[in-house]
Amino acid sequence: MSLVFTLAPDPEDEPREAGRLLFAGPVDFVKGVTAMAGLPPADRVEVCFAGRSNVGKSSLINALTGRKTLARASNTPGRTQEINYFALGEARYLVDLPGYGYAEAPVAIVAKWQALLKQYLAGRQTLRRAFVLIDSRHGVKAVDDEILKLLDRSAVTFQVVLTKVDKINRTERAAVVEQVKGALAKHPAAYPEIVVTSSEKGEGIETLRAIIATLE
Repeated sequence: MSLVFTLAPDPEDEPREAGRLLFAGPVDFVKGVTAMAGLPPADRVEVCFAGRSNVGKSSLINALTGRKTLARASNTPGRTQEINYFALGEARYLVDLPGYGYAEAPVAIVAKWQALLKQYLAGRQTLRRAFVLIDSRHGVKAVDDEILKLLDRSAVTFQVVLTKVDKINRTERAAVVEQVKGALAKHPAAYPEIVVTSSEKGEGIETLRAIIATLE
């Protein structure tokens, strides 16, 4: 039986408050990692954020944490060349993965990033969910489908987060949601709720915080 994909509902009061408290607490950059040997101890629940270059990943992380410069936003595709670890208090890691789909990075560096990404996704037992960011102006592209297949193979549950919804109108929003639902139907590792966000307007931020706070 195929999954029915829906938009993530607004959180109930308890998860909403758990999310608020988690992200209102200390959020610290731990380290940038370029090899599996450099990963911090797997001693807490981990979530990771993946997305093609310039999808708005840094802006979303900054919006979630309420810290404008925690994740460095860049207009240069492929600028984030390592796995960046942030500690959410003592109980969670938020992991910022290198952007994919970049055209300007040297081939050898891209190959190295892809190898590290595959190793991380397949070998991190404490990883509870991958959030795959999709630009709402473009929908799921072929380069996104590659990462979704990798997550399927790695048996990592992933949830799509639509970014920049403030940049499109209601008709375009409805169309991209349907396109994403159709694309996700082919992926067994897809979580059936899509989170719609705007880092600029704050839409979906409470929902995403609540999801992260209540993962076990």
